Amino acid sequence: MRYFIYFSYRGTHYHGWQIQPNNITVQEVLQEALSKIVREEVAMTGAGRTDTGVHASCMVAHFDLVAPSEDAGRMVQRLNSILPADIAVDKILPVAPDAHARFDAKSRTYKYYVTERKNAFSSDFSARILGKGLDYGKMNEAAQVLFDYIDFTSFSKVHTDTKTNNCKIMRAEWQKEGDFWVFTIQADRFLRNMVRAVVGTLFEVGRGKMTIDQFRQVIESKDRCKAGTSAPAEGLFLVDIEY
Repeated sequence: MRYFIYFSYRGTHYHGWQIQPNNITVQEVLQEALSKIVREEVAMTGAGRTDTGVHASCMVAHFDLVAPSEDAGRMVQRLNSILPADIAVDKILPVAPDAHARFDAKSRTYKYYVTERKNAFSSDFSARILGKGLDYGKMNEAAQVLFDYIDFTSFSKVHTDTKTNNCKIMRAEWQKEGDFWVFTIQADRFLRNMVRAVVGTLFEVGRGKMTIDQFRQVIESKDRCKAGTSAPAEGLFLVDIEY
């Protein structure tokens, strides 16, 4: 029996979603908790992967059980009772045997939060930009350039196992939300470290160190070294996955 599990997590104390040797990850903690409850070894496949320190307000994974388990609502309650405070399960749904959390996803949406003042309650959930503020108008102009391309090699970690660096951008814009500036980006898929690399390069535009044309040239170069430094992990959230 296959299930989809919807959950959220604070990534501060984890080395990303995907299991790694010698490092604690969200997948490891969640799989171990679920295995205890259903009393069988469970392996999960996530809709994607998040880097060390990145958060998710909506993440999805699928898993299989040898036999149909107890009521899904009961599973959620039992999981949340033993999981640490920084991982929360929202729901578990039975799905078709061939449903796939990663390959069936139509889009993913990330948000990146920036603040220009010190906030004692948001330091783990936003990037603080010190000194002269950013020009968000210019950054929005540069963000529109993303729609002209599909190959985003310049914003990807090198030596990854992906077969293509093509992505279809559906949304990319900066908006003011209270004390924060928020960059929302939606695409059919994302490359490793892509959002943080995009944001870091947009910061260069916002600081006046890169023009819109130079931002375009970065994309066309297909060279990660030409892009900006990756933005800090704590400002990034995976917020939605559409099926």
